[in-house]
Amino acid sequence: MSQSAYIPYGQWWSTPFARWQGSLATLHAIKLGAHVARQHLQRVGLDASIFDFGVLGTTVPQKGAFYGLPWLMGEIGAESVAGPTIAQACATGARSLAVATDEITRGDASVALVVAADRVSNGPQIYYPDPTGPGGSGEREAWVLDNFARDPFAAVAMIQTAENVASAHGITGHEQNDLTLRRYEQYSDALKNDAAFLRGFMPLPFDVPDAKFRKQIGKMMGDEGIQQTTAAGLAALKPVLSGGTVTYGGQTHPADGNAGMVVATRERAAELSRNTSVAVQVVSFGQARVERAHMPMAPVPAAQRALKAAGVSIDQIAAIKTHNPFIVNDLYFARHMGVDAGRMNNYGCSLVWGHPQAPTGLRSVIELIEELVLIGGGYGLFTGCAAGDSAMAVVLKVGDA
Repeated sequence: MSQSAYIPYGQWWSTPFARWQGSLATLHAIKLGAHVARQHLQRVGLDASIFDFGVLGTTVPQKGAFYGLPWLMGEIGAESVAGPTIAQACATGARSLAVATDEITRGDASVALVVAADRVSNGPQIYYPDPTGPGGSGEREAWVLDNFARDPFAAVAMIQTAENVASAHGITGHEQNDLTLRRYEQYSDALKNDAAFLRGFMPLPFDVPDAKFRKQIGKMMGDEGIQQTTAAGLAALKPVLSGGTVTYGGQTHPADGNAGMVVATRERAAELSRNTSVAVQVVSFGQARVERAHMPMAPVPAAQRALKAAGVSIDQIAAIKTHNPFIVNDLYFARHMGVDAGRMNNYGCSLVWGHPQAPTGLRSVIELIEELVLIGGGYGLFTGCAAGDSAMAVVLKVGDA
């Protein structure tokens, strides 16, 4: 679907991402998301009264998450604002943006807040009562680990979907290692000049609050848990699955963090922009689902649908970002879309900085906008897979206001 909503320049943010059981492992995801959004508004001199709609994306239940978006808006001082809480696995960030965009496009809101927040660390252990079970016993689920390990419909672990695509399309371990190394080189560009690229949207150093959000207990100087990666190191890794090709080097890691942005009408976006010469338009979205247990293929049809809705071809796209939990995703995408895999994901991607689920796609969209601004504008494409062999894609346009 083609859309018409805008993101005010500079009204986006992300925490550093922390590998699970790291610096953010004990902080309530929704409270932290509200804390970081409130800090951004204070930094840029905006009041929460500007919002008339909100969307919260979150996928790992936290205590009190039943109250979702209304709770978050209340925490930032927008007590009159309602909206949905979205969970669409790894596509949650893109879906949250789509929901806000649709509300603006329909004329039902003028300024929306989108926050995506998850804490994968210390995920809930859930007990499902079953009075008809043996002895009246129920079922237990480790929300994070059990769902990583098995798709209840496809009946495989997520890593098996990558192996299925690699096998079906002749994607070798050598190809995976080469492109993985390239992804780490691209992320190193984001760290140059005292992490100038990251500082465009990330408050650094990031002050880590205590669990009650009353005092600072630490600092994060950037993304936490990035692996030192070399060609020799990647070559020495064995595949995770026997007889496979995907190693731990060629897949992402679970993480904690949050990201946010403002979505508005063109007029309100211009008023709220921190650079009135730049316009950031949300152009279109696409969604897709592919055959069972072949998740890394899904970003291709999702991207094709978003491009068709935008009325542009892949050749007109100036920058591409992907959610790539497996490097297989990017190799398959590049082959089938006819693009250079080495020129996708400049400045970083989820393969490197991790996957806290809901905020992953939203941070990728933020980085896509930042890259488009640096190169002078144009169309940008984000696409990424999600659980259930699905995917979502977003087309943006950065140009003169």
